[in-house]
Amino acid sequence: MNTGPLRDGSAPARHDGTVSPSPRVPARVALALTAPWAGFAALRALGAERGFPLVPALSFTPQAALSSVLPLTAALLSRSRGVTALAAGSALVLGATVLPRARPTPPVSDADGPRLRVVSLNTLHGRADAATVVALVREHDADVVALMEVTPEGVTALVDAGIADLLPHGHVMPAGPEQPPGSGGAIWTRLEVQQRTMVPGRFGQPAVRLTVPGALDVELTAVHTHPPLQGPARVADWEEDLRELPDPEDGVLRVLAGDFNATPDHASFRRLLRSGWVDVARATGAGLRSTWSPVHGGRPRLTLDHVLVDERITPQWLHVVHVPGSDHRALVAELRLPALA
Repeated sequence: MNTGPLRDGSAPARHDGTVSPSPRVPARVALALTAPWAGFAALRALGAERGFPLVPALSFTPQAALSSVLPLTAALLSRSRGVTALAAGSALVLGATVLPRARPTPPVSDADGPRLRVVSLNTLHGRADAATVVALVREHDADVVALMEVTPEGVTALVDAGIADLLPHGHVMPAGPEQPPGSGGAIWTRLEVQQRTMVPGRFGQPAVRLTVPGALDVELTAVHTHPPLQGPARVADWEEDLRELPDPEDGVLRVLAGDFNATPDHASFRRLLRSGWVDVARATGAGLRSTWSPVHGGRPRLTLDHVLVDERITPQWLHVVHVPGSDHRALVAELRLPALA
């Protein structure tokens, strides 16, 4: 019996005399629409992104998860079981990687020692409003502030706004001789500084070892990795910068705060976490909060900035705060340190 479409384009009649509805979307069209999401989901699930442009593309996994309803809808309208299964599986994989970030994770440790409040901000070549930064430090009674893309003019503006009055101990690293002016980094703190060092990288990454009464010393690094843009060489620079970051260590409590130019959807960033770091945003249920968007337009929104802590440190909360003049948001984190025995 012929069950295909009739010559006039109408649908064939069923045995009961009714007309079988035709698919609203051809299966081949639905498959073509589903294929990019399926490929994206496979890359994310396998951690198989390599080089350019796959590494920067993985930054958009939350957007891919949200928009995966489009190929799923087309697949359903095609009435193709195979395409529908592929689209549904892709949406499930993407959703399963993104949605849990809105739920706090149980702390690895239950520290009961001193608190430490950290502010972190990429100042966009010193353009971030200095008065807002200082007000943020004052409002949250911050113990230490880590800044990226610091310029001499930006340092002057911060000092004039009163940063050193609140946090009198500083470690400012100006840009190197062959670096753009915005490659510097800076840390200011109210705590006693035992040591000022730097972490190797393409940009200035100052580090300080702090004395915290009632707890082990804290070593904090203002992180700024090379963005994985503009070709394979820049991706390799970014991966090397991530590898150069220090690992947790028994004799000191380490904190990495800053612009990693990486999201939890990057395999390289997840490898860094597996060396013993806790992402404060993920631990406190703030993992879906974006930290970067263009100054003009506000889209896309990505989560590139992080506060990572030693597993012995217990994250309490994290706020993401807009600062005029910068394309990044400030991170304000409260941490609870383990008490000395």
